Amino acid sequence: MKQKSFLIITLILFLTNTLHAQQQSESEKPYSIVIKGGHVIDPKNNINTLMDIAIKDGKVVLVAKNIDGSMATQLVNAVGMYVTPGLIDAHVHFFWGHDGTSYMNAPAGLPADGFTFPSGVTTVVDAGSPGWKTFELYKKQTISGSQTRVLVMLNIVGQGMAGGKYENDINEMDPQKAAEMAKKYPNDIVGFKLAHYNGRTWEPTDRLLAAGKLANLPVMVDFGGANPFLPLDSLFNVKFRPGDIYTHAFGGNGSASLNGRESIVDISTNKVKPYVIKAQKRGVIFDVGFGGSSFLFNQGIPAIKSGFYPNSISTDLHTGSMNNAMKNMPNIMSLFIALGMDLQSVIKASTWNPAQEIKRPDLGNLSVGAEADIAIFTLRNGEFGFYARDGKISGKNRLETEMTIRAGKIVYNLNAIAEPNVLQNPPRQRPANSEVKPSTK
Repeated sequence: MKQKSFLIITLILFLTNTLHAQQQSESEKPYSIVIKGGHVIDPKNNINTLMDIAIKDGKVVLVAKNIDGSMATQLVNAVGMYVTPGLIDAHVHFFWGHDGTSYMNAPAGLPADGFTFPSGVTTVVDAGSPGWKTFELYKKQTISGSQTRVLVMLNIVGQGMAGGKYENDINEMDPQKAAEMAKKYPNDIVGFKLAHYNGRTWEPTDRLLAAGKLANLPVMVDFGGANPFLPLDSLFNVKFRPGDIYTHAFGGNGSASLNGRESIVDISTNKVKPYVIKAQKRGVIFDVGFGGSSFLFNQGIPAIKSGFYPNSISTDLHTGSMNNAMKNMPNIMSLFIALGMDLQSVIKASTWNPAQEIKRPDLGNLSVGAEADIAIFTLRNGEFGFYARDGKISGKNRLETEMTIRAGKIVYNLNAIAEPNVLQNPPRQRPANSEVKPSTK
């Protein structure tokens, strides 16, 4: 019996020491992850070729032609795939809750991590869901509770995007208080937003711009409607500073009507209006903000055909848009490829461009030393369809997210392309004697 016990103890010690040695060996490897064989597109660094990427301590530590995969704890096989910086979605609505209305602390908003990582998105900008009165609740509920990096364009309306009652109340638009909140939280607030105001006055826009000037931050405008509409030429070339953002750029009334919201393409000539081109050249930012119905093919097709590309591709992600024509970032990126944009331009408009728009040049790139936010895509070939409120188009390619890495950790892995594949949050194990006993009451 003593000999048997001795053998059992010896075996346990051997297995323990072997496991410890293996763990020590893994921790001593130079890299935590190596991504091998992928086609890297990094617009900031002008990379558009086959490269390997090494990650350690949450950072990109090497981008090179051939990195030894055995030097990593995890090896990702990206052969035949595209490797890009983690996507930046510059227009989302993530103030999810039940105590508010519209997109402010309400069910129409979304919890971040469930709708970012499966799309290759690692950073989002919430476009005005919280205002200066509700931002601190948003920070507690959404920013602090998300692995996704969540930044905010603070609504000039105090309550935020709480619906028409609030969004059409000019008295709720306080530049000083908005600027004070932005200065209090400079790591979270990257600009200011005006949305959905209906009426023919520049007062809301002027108050928005006042906040932007006080805090030295860009502003984003989403016009409501007016009869007749407020002229975009005045917004772009009189009101806006270089770096200010017009979202839903390919929307509007899409017609010759003088009511509602003006569009950027003149449908009588099928050309982008000259003052729009002038504005983009002087630094005004044109953002897609596809949304539930904020994109028109009669705007997008002639614009892209003429070489007028959006500065940033974004979703306007909420419960309505994700289950409608929009769906997610890869779908909209694929739509713009179908319209005629090349893949590298689409990636740039989804990574490096929005990083610069929000004054965060540390994001949207794969520079050595950058936080390892990375997306891996397959570009599928086939027959695909894309639609909007004014029709549909076909395309030959569709981007599909294979993997998302956030801060050096794999957070989404569609086809198990890592070796080993490790569950980041393995299921809890019930203790052996934890059977639930019937109540005796």
